[in-house]
Amino acid sequence: MGADSPKPVALNDLLRQTRALEAELSTSVNRVLASGWYILGRECAAFEAEFAAYCGAGHCVTVANGTDALELALRSLGIGPGDLVATVANAGGYSTTAIRAAGGEPFYIDIDPATMNMSAADLAARLTPRVRAVIATHLYGRMADLPALLAVTGGAGIPLVEDCAQAHGAAIGGRKAGSWGALACFSFYPTKNLGALGDGGAVTTSDAQLADRVRSLRQYGWSGKYRCAEYGRNSRMDEMQAAILRAKLPHLDGWNARRREIAARYNAALAGQPVECPRDLGEGSVAHLYVIRCEDRDRVRAELSAGGIATDIHYPIPDHLQEAARDTPAARVALPATERAAREILTLPCYAELEDEEIRAVCAELEALGKESRVG
Repeated sequence: MGADSPKPVALNDLLRQTRALEAELSTSVNRVLASGWYILGRECAAFEAEFAAYCGAGHCVTVANGTDALELALRSLGIGPGDLVATVANAGGYSTTAIRAAGGEPFYIDIDPATMNMSAADLAARLTPRVRAVIATHLYGRMADLPALLAVTGGAGIPLVEDCAQAHGAAIGGRKAGSWGALACFSFYPTKNLGALGDGGAVTTSDAQLADRVRSLRQYGWSGKYRCAEYGRNSRMDEMQAAILRAKLPHLDGWNARRREIAARYNAALAGQPVECPRDLGEGSVAHLYVIRCEDRDRVRAELSAGGIATDIHYPIPDHLQEAARDTPAARVALPATERAAREILTLPCYAELEDEEIRAVCAELEALGKESRVG
């Protein structure tokens, strides 16, 4: 970078949002401190009601994190040893971790190359009687093709669980993520579109019995205080995180709109470049991550780095190729679209607090790709 180059653009900057909301967050934190109740109290109950209403679901059960949400959702469905759960292998390993924690085995389905979400056609072709549930991940903030997936799972009588960890506020035809599956799971990790100041998660559902089961499982399997109906977990959200999420929830739609705006500007800057940009930046995407695909990924990444633009890869190693999967049946599955995507994907900075100057800097570097190489 030369003396006149723009300042480096970070992949994310959580402090910007915290500073912008400092007064609101301080009020929320002080309210919890003054309450004298710090686990599963009024703040958790209020956030559960507010977030369920936002998603259009009948119930919301807060838990400790998004991976626990997936595990407890699967356990509420009775998933256990010997059960297969269909999922994708390109979403960071979180569903795989949850499936194994519940006692099941991941059954990997290939992706649709156009969306990088689960392929309904591949699911229909490979479904077996041993598959007891399907996890549909809305990767990068783009809704999976739920109507097509539900047509497959509904015909087979298999419950579908949404993984909404990256899709807070996304929708299809006005119906939000979190209201389509038998259950839906959210993460509130700090980098999410709706992020806490620590870990947090939730399960949404419109089935009262499943909601009750998750509530029991998140607190040791209790049916009442110190009465254990089944063995569960300690996976509770604390009052501080619930209060912080309550303060942030009214801002979510505005933040999502800003993310879409940034993604659209990047798409315009990449017009004519030999890269594949995210499609459908309407309500079906909340642009959690802006991920492009390019055959010469490493060179593109090096050029952007030379221009001060931070990048990352979400995610570099598919689940079935991880070392931990080496001696499992999952390692032998063929997922050509998944494996090709892992070689081509590249994530660019895309978060609501990016400044216009930074967006212009990213766009300038995107427009210049390949025109005057700065790397050897």
